[in-house]
Amino acid sequence: MPQISQIPEIFGSQLFWLLLTFGLIYFVIGRGMVPKISGTVQARDKRIADDLAAAERARAEADAREEAYRAQTEANRAEAQKVTQAAKQASALDTEARVKAADAETGERVAAAEARIRSSADAAMAEIETVAAEAAQEMVAKLSGAEVSRDRAVQAVRMALAHG
Repeated sequence: MPQISQIPEIFGSQLFWLLLTFGLIYFVIGRGMVPKISGTVQARDKRIADDLAAAERARAEADAREEAYRAQTEANRAEAQKVTQAAKQASALDTEARVKAADAETGERVAAAEARIRSSADAAMAEIETVAAEAAQEMVAKLSGAEVSRDRAVQAVRMALAHG
């Protein structure tokens, strides 16, 4: 092979160009491009870390707001229950007062009606006693021919009504 026989003659120049090309590549890529790429990667990592921190802060703030909202909702619910309970109690007391007033009025009406009934019954009884005494006087007079006084006839009728 002819290339192998030329190695000693061109070895030095190939080695020189090889080192020169690799050195040039090293300086262009290693010193020029890698720092820019590394800076971009670091900036991206920093932005991601900052975004994650901001998201964590936002989540913590949202959790705090949610907790405050829930606490406020519970407080409002408790207040609504207190107001409802107070309204129920006030309504119950008002209803109880109305029922008592109606009971008192009904009691008064019943007492008045009973008094009227009693007075009517007493008047009717007096009327019955009078009529019965007159009838007894007339019967005794017709049957026996004897006169009975009005007082005695009333007394006899009262005794008969009391026992009868």
